[in-house]
Amino acid sequence: MAERLLQASRQRRVKAMTAAAGSAGRTAVPLLLCALLVPGGAYVLDDSDGLGREFDGIGAVSGGGATSRLLVNYPEPYRSQILDYLFKPNFGASLHILKVEIGGDGQTTDGTEPSHMHYALDENYFRGYEWWLMKEAKKRNPNIILMGLPWSFPGWLGKGFNWPYVNLQLTAYYVMTWIVGAKHYHDLDIDYIGVLRRMLNYQGLDRVKIIASDNLWEPISASMLLDSELLEVIDVIGAHYPGTHIVKDAKLTKKKLWSSEDFSTVNSDVGAGCLGRILNQNYINGYMTATIAWNLVASYYEQLPYGRCGLMTAQEPWSGHYVVESPIWVSAHTTQFTQPGWYYLKTVGHLEKGGSYVALTDGLGNLTIIVETMSHKHSKCIRPFLPYFNVSHQFATFVLKGSFSEIPELQVWYTKLGKPSTRFLFKQLDSLWLLDSSGTFTLELQEDELFTLTTLTTGGKGSYPLPPKSQPFPRIYKDDFDFDYPFFSEAPNFADQTGVFEYFSNIEDPGEHRFTLRQVLNQRPITWAADAYNTISIIGDYKWSNLTVTCDVYIETPEKGGVFIAGRVNKGGILIRGARGVFFWIFANGTYRVTGDLAGWIIYALGHVDVTAKTWYTLTLIIKLLLRLWNCVLPWSEVRRMFAPLTRLAVHIKKRTSENHFYTSSRGAFVFPPGPVLLWHAERQVCLDEHPCEFPEEWLGCHWNALL
Repeated sequence: MAERLLQASRQRRVKAMTAAAGSAGRTAVPLLLCALLVPGGAYVLDDSDGLGREFDGIGAVSGGGATSRLLVNYPEPYRSQILDYLFKPNFGASLHILKVEIGGDGQTTDGTEPSHMHYALDENYFRGYEWWLMKEAKKRNPNIILMGLPWSFPGWLGKGFNWPYVNLQLTAYYVMTWIVGAKHYHDLDIDYIGVLRRMLNYQGLDRVKIIASDNLWEPISASMLLDSELLEVIDVIGAHYPGTHIVKDAKLTKKKLWSSEDFSTVNSDVGAGCLGRILNQNYINGYMTATIAWNLVASYYEQLPYGRCGLMTAQEPWSGHYVVESPIWVSAHTTQFTQPGWYYLKTVGHLEKGGSYVALTDGLGNLTIIVETMSHKHSKCIRPFLPYFNVSHQFATFVLKGSFSEIPELQVWYTKLGKPSTRFLFKQLDSLWLLDSSGTFTLELQEDELFTLTTLTTGGKGSYPLPPKSQPFPRIYKDDFDFDYPFFSEAPNFADQTGVFEYFSNIEDPGEHRFTLRQVLNQRPITWAADAYNTISIIGDYKWSNLTVTCDVYIETPEKGGVFIAGRVNKGGILIRGARGVFFWIFANGTYRVTGDLAGWIIYALGHVDVTAKTWYTLTLIIKLLLRLWNCVLPWSEVRRMFAPLTRLAVHIKKRTSENHFYTSSRGAFVFPPGPVLLWHAERQVCLDEHPCEFPEEWLGCHWNALL
């Protein structure tokens, strides 16, 4: 192996020297020195005393929840380009592991993902998009490791309780059917899942490994030490957001230790710094041999919780725009030059003046070294708290010993985060030749840098032509859901927040409502998040203030059923229960209501209307900001403090008759929109034609006119 490396190195060196004249104008990058004189405190990389733990890979999570929702609606070629940046080897992030949510119908962070079993006797292995995503990942990297984890469960498993383990066998069966369905319908082999060893073995799924508890180090670690059977069946202990550290019991189990959910940080350079630091230090501080980032791609509406917390951003399928963010290239520093099955060296650790280094080998002569100097300020993850540390300018000398002492050449890849003028992302530098340096080299290190030095020559920074420019959501958007065989169960750009809305073909309706979008759940799912009591799916631009929403609706449940359309909905995800906005409801008991929130506590208008179940209605909601100030003696800042703009609200209900004529009922109102600048004395006041608003005396200096 060493002779082949030496011969290849000499050939590359001749080519490099021949081309040197053409590289004189290259952008300057940090100094790399081959040092013959070794200063004190050099960092020795040696395998003479054996190797460290086996490396299991770097990955990311799709789900937990609905974080890849908009990706599936991207047009080609942009969708395939995004997938290449995530999964294609030696191109972008080149991920080793893909962890997906086992959809459970419940809100799990940024939306709901549909279950393969909405009900006890219901099985459908084509709902949602995780099956598709796993297949696309496998197309690009056949060796990618697949994991599944439920973040929520359909309600029928709880037997009336918000707890999925009322019947352990039933829940184990539910998870097992997902694994079997993945293989039977999609030819996907799931590699890791939660604890259900006996049922997996009974179904012939011995190859599927168990990771637990996929939450915290304890109490699972202590339980394993006390229960030999539990210790035997668990292959990996997985923890979420461990802060690069483990607990003593976890190490005593002698099991593989993974950071099975980490990162969760906006994909700016600070997020990239967070990722660069933990990819090294999760092993150095905590012996964790795999790190899985939440989330894979920020492909959900940005106003939802944890906006842009993906390795890259792809949240505009209507325009095709996406952004390859810096965490993609920080990941590449490790993923492109290692593989699961490599081993860490025992000689890894922290740098004297801040930062860290790890080294891995395939045992066949190849070596990869990753050095990071991420500063405290620019590498804070969203969780947990990061104790203060200092990083400063330093020279770090490395000495290769053992089987690595005769390595003739190292390829060098470099990232510098921070100011645009000095910023580099995954740039290949000149090779580092070690033929005359006795395996010794010195790096000059500044803050917020990342170096990979490797014997592998296969790395690459993939690229495509720039995607289309960013565009807001279309100002005019309509969908009639007219698909006989839709590829995905959800309609494009709808992001379910509570409940599950699916394409539905009503074969009993030969007319224009044969194809619909139908909310299919009739029981609340089991979830840790604050699911709303009313089902809701969102679509559009949260910045809209003036808008018209029109929708044909159908209430299926007599007396108790109802439906709404809404505008200016200000929050979603795990915050959806407290969503504010303008909500126009009709109910099968013959009433309507206009509220300022999803929960229905803020009532702007209500009354009776000719509405029944089993009939199609067309609802229209018109919202306009209407406020003019004339000769105001108060400063505008004071007006904004005291006075929120009035909103004109118009609602219309149209009922179709057998002759296709319309009956129309309309209502109009002024309402105060939600927000921090509500009128102090009139928190719920509504201005109707028959009930004019009264204003305090201090407003008399402001002549205002709000026109209907």
